[in-house]
Amino acid sequence: QVRLVESGGGSVQAGGSLRLACRFSGYDPTGYDPNINSLTWFRQAPGKEREGVANIYPIGGSKGYSYSVQGRFTISLDNTANTVWLQMNNLNTADTAMYYCAAGWADSGTWFLPTNYNSWGQGTQVTVSS
Repeated sequence: QVRLVESGGGSVQAGGSLRLACRFSGYDPTGYDPNINSLTWFRQAPGKEREGVANIYPIGGSKGYSYSVQGRFTISLDNTANTVWLQMNNLNTADTAMYYCAAGWADSGTWFLPTNYNSWGQGTQVTVSS
């Protein structure tokens, strides 16, 4: 059973940066896993649906970003530290949300669908003020 723990959230002014970490256990990103091929960061603001913002496929390394964060957020994977990073630059108030890390199986082009993921972290709050 994979376990995911997020950290790094906080409060920042618009234009600032944060780096989120998702440390995982129970999953080997360097080998084949029949239940996991995708690691994704989601976020959910109050009253809104959960949104996939950044994804990485550990085997092959391909990445995907939502339109709302493209060019500002960067996802990376450290296999030795079992950590998925989300570097967030030029933050704005619309980025305020609870951020979650998730692991699951997602076909190419569907990584942003929450229903593809059955393992989730507890979340870390990001608050951006103007």
